[in-house]
Amino acid sequence: MAAKDNDLLLERQLCFGLSVASRSVIAAYKPVLAPLRLTHPQYLVMLALWEEAPRKVKDIGAALLLEPATLSPLLKRLEAAGYVTRHRSEADERALAVDLTPAGAALREQALSVPGTMMARLGLDRQSATALHQSMMALITAAAQADSAVGSGRST
Repeated sequence: MAAKDNDLLLERQLCFGLSVASRSVIAAYKPVLAPLRLTHPQYLVMLALWEEAPRKVKDIGAALLLEPATLSPLLKRLEAAGYVTRHRSEADERALAVDLTPAGAALREQALSVPGTMMARLGLDRQSATALHQSMMALITAAAQADSAVGSGRST
């Protein structure tokens, strides 16, 4: 088989490896996040709020690369769980702001063990986890640039 023909083998597809890795890693988070009463997407929202709160919904969406239609149900469930409140921004009445409740802020202490637990579950040390994260962020940036080039009619 010619080298070019090997390019179409499933095992060589970047998209396949990323897809399976994503599903597998998110599944590995499930039992770790269960005691916190959080799903993986909710955990990401809480991470954004633990970095900065209150925060506009638009800013959370930008940080997590999520559309408002995806983010809104997550915020509603977090509010129902007692972790966040949603209210109109004082600075801009058109914007919805999200803030941590005392329970949501306190949850951060419990979540401190999550990164270390996940590194251990995945067989990673801090250095390899950092390198992997940097590689994924570079892929995200490259994909976004490729998408904007296609969207603007430019070719690469």
